Amino acid sequence: MDGAEAPEIGESLFGAPPLAEQERMVEAVLFASADPVSVADLAARMPHGCDPKVALELLQKRYEGRGVRVVRVGEAWAIRTAPDLGFLMQKETVETRKLSRAATETLAIIAYHQPCTRAEIEEIRGVSVSKGTLDQLMELEWIRFGRRRMSPGRPVTYVVTPAFLDHFGLESARDLPGVRELRAAGLLESRPMPGLGEDGAEEDEGQEDLFEDES
Repeated sequence: MDGAEAPEIGESLFGAPPLAEQERMVEAVLFASADPVSVADLAARMPHGCDPKVALELLQKRYEGRGVRVVRVGEAWAIRTAPDLGFLMQKETVETRKLSRAATETLAIIAYHQPCTRAEIEEIRGVSVSKGTLDQLMELEWIRFGRRRMSPGRPVTYVVTPAFLDHFGLESARDLPGVRELRAAGLLESRPMPGLGEDGAEEDEGQEDLFEDES
């Protein structure tokens, strides 16, 4: 040997790319991904020595005030249209049917009271919850199983998913709007919603259906 030290196992023979290049890498991954991408996933894709968290912060600042933004969705990141320009996308969006009252109430209770069990949802609503409603909300990937309760029977709990947060443009469940805001946006009827600080609940007709019938 000529005295030069060999690189340790696991170290890169080359230095990390400049931050500007790391920023471009993060931008490329977020732009091409249909789903939000976590920092850990970015780190696994990028060359050794990169700091995706710093690159994300730089990219987020670069997109401030632009037509798209770099936003945090739960524990992941994504590129999304600026909220004030959403009206431009209306022609490209697929119109979906309105959720039934049973499904809306169930989803709202889980979002505002998570983690909660089926029994807790039924206690708040005042009526039984259809298994079909829960199953279909899970198929939409808006709710998922949480941890089991440390109580007799070890019942499962339900929590909202990153897909739910992404769909409604929320960083976390703490950003959920209040009842008045929901009603002003036309997302709730004027009838009281159980579990959101108001009294009164009636059993729904056709509770097995996730969506309202089209008339």
